[in-house]
Amino acid sequence: MGRQKTAVYLNICTVVGLAAMALFIWYGIRTGIFVSADALEAFLGRFGFWAPVFFILIQCIQVVIPILPGAIGCLGGVLIFGPVWGFVYNYVGISIGSVLAFLLSKRYGKPFVRNMIGGKNYDKYIGWLNKGSAFDKAFAAAIFFPVAPDDLLCYIAGLTKMTLKKFAIIIILGKPGSIFLYSLGLTSITQLLRYCF
Repeated sequence: MGRQKTAVYLNICTVVGLAAMALFIWYGIRTGIFVSADALEAFLGRFGFWAPVFFILIQCIQVVIPILPGAIGCLGGVLIFGPVWGFVYNYVGISIGSVLAFLLSKRYGKPFVRNMIGGKNYDKYIGWLNKGSAFDKAFAAAIFFPVAPDDLLCYIAGLTKMTLKKFAIIIILGKPGSIFLYSLGLTSITQLLRYCF
């Protein structure tokens, strides 16, 4: 009976959490915080001391809801908080979001993952499950490189036999490199565009 109650509470918390995320995403799209570094900076500026917490939450959400552009968050983090703290906040938010995506996938399975990442992406990447133990190595390599669809692959990883411990180790060790390269690349491009125009 205790397990059933726990399962019910977990399901309720998940639904409430996803509903809250949906409302925040709707608000974010209307205000442009997911597509404009300036809008993101203006939004975070209202929260003063708590701005890093809200930024981490935004980065977490953009992983769990993979339709949101993560590039703006990475760039915004560096531009708003500077290269060091921007990197740290990006890393923390993206890592937490990755673990949440993995856990949601583990709990709710293939139909849930298909709905979250879309049928086209699901069909494209579900073949990774056939790699067996080689999936872990391929996943670790994909997490390290900034061009891989790692948000989607976090959901796919949840459908494998990979343990949370192994997943977390891959994320913790692999994410810093990709976030650093991604943030550095976006920052360099932005500075170049500002210089040229």
